[in-house]
This record gives sequence, C-alpha cells and structure tokens, in this order.
Amino acid sequence: MITRAHLKDAFFAAVPIMLGYVAIGIPCGILCDSIGLNALQVLILSALFYSGAGQFMIPNMYLTGAPLASIIASVSLVNTRQMLYSASLAPECEGASKRLSFLFAATVTDESYGVSIERFKAGDWSVDRALFVNLFSQTSWALSNVAGVFVGSLVDIPLPIASFAMTSIFICLLFMQKLTAPNIIAAVSAIIGVYVCKLLGLAGAAIIIGALIGVAFAFAYCMVVQRRKGAR
Repeated sequence: MITRAHLKDAFFAAVPIMLGYVAIGIPCGILCDSIGLNALQVLILSALFYSGAGQFMIPNMYLTGAPLASIIASVSLVNTRQMLYSASLAPECEGASKRLSFLFAATVTDESYGVSIERFKAGDWSVDRALFVNLFSQTSWALSNVAGVFVGSLVDIPLPIASFAMTSIFICLLFMQKLTAPNIIAAVSAIIGVYVCKLLGLAGAAIIIGALIGVAFAFAYCMVVQRRKGAR
C-alpha cells in the first residue's frame, strides 16, 4: 500500500538521481532542440521513451547523418540492458501486484536500479517505494529536457559540449565505484572493447559489446578467485 511515508522515503532516495538528471537532462534537451524537436515533442519522448543514453544517441546520430534504421537498431541494442535490470529485480516483486511490478520494471534506469538494488539488499524497502524513485527521477529528467529545449533556443551552446554531458556522467559513476579488482578489470576491459569495436566500424554496438566484455572478464576473474579459494 502506498503511504505518505513511502512517498517520503522514495523522494529522498531519488534526490541524488534527480539532481544528476538536471545536469545531463538540460544538455540532452539542447541537442534535441538542435535537430528541430520542440518542447512538447521532447516532453512526450522523455515520458514514453525515457532512456538517457538513447535520447542522447538519437540527436547525435541524426546530426552525423545516420539513417533512421541505423538509429533505431543502435538505440534498441543499447537499451537491451533494461531487460537485465528488470530480470534481476523480479524476485523483489513476488509479493507485489502485476500492475505495480509492470510499472516498476518499465521505468527502471541505470541510476534508479543502483539505488533500488542497494535498498532491497539492506531491507525495509518495497516495490512501491522503488516505483516512485523511478517516477520522481523520470519527472526530473523530462522537465530538465524541456528546460534544455528552451535554453537551446535562447543561447548558442556548442553542440560538442552538450554531447559530452552523457559521457561525463558515466565517468563520474565510474570513479564513484569501489576500487576493487573486479571493478578495475570490468572498466579497463570494457574501455578496450569499446575502442576495438569503433576501430572495426561497430560504433553503434560498441557500448553494449564493451559492457558485455567488461562483465565477462570480471565474472571470469571472480570465478578463478573462487576456485583458487576452494582448492586451498
């Protein structure tokens, strides 16, 4: 049952995400304005599509002259990670209604997933709280994108600076991780994987392939460590 206390818990858990979304949502809105999208279109896109990486990719690929089919395929591929997030959170939804679970799974993002998974592990967390973390975050993202459209129409901001905003947030997230061997292996192998993909002309799929490579190498390392411990 959704209560005022649950809404309060969700809001305070979502505040760091909301502030981060302001920082990257405005540049995303500026990019959307650069390809001719108006405030209403950007609001609808943010409400129905709600993918930070995808929404950055659309104007960036459009500006480089990428065909529509390539844009759709690339964005769809990058967003396949959302299915993994939802699948890993499925056990937490066992006691919740199907409607609530569906809305929660449909609105989870990289940042809200990180918040919710940690709260579920710590206990005293529920699907309705996690859903409102997602919705508060989405509201911040949508409004920041709309604000970016207005900023872009009033101020001439170099597009390369706006384009770098999404990259910068991932760099910040990387340096916020604990300095452990698996994390270092995952980050380094993912970077190398993305670089190799781009050298091979697979720029559209580079992010997802690099991420999979990073996870695979980190997982392999953990398996080797566990086997060595078991052999002792």
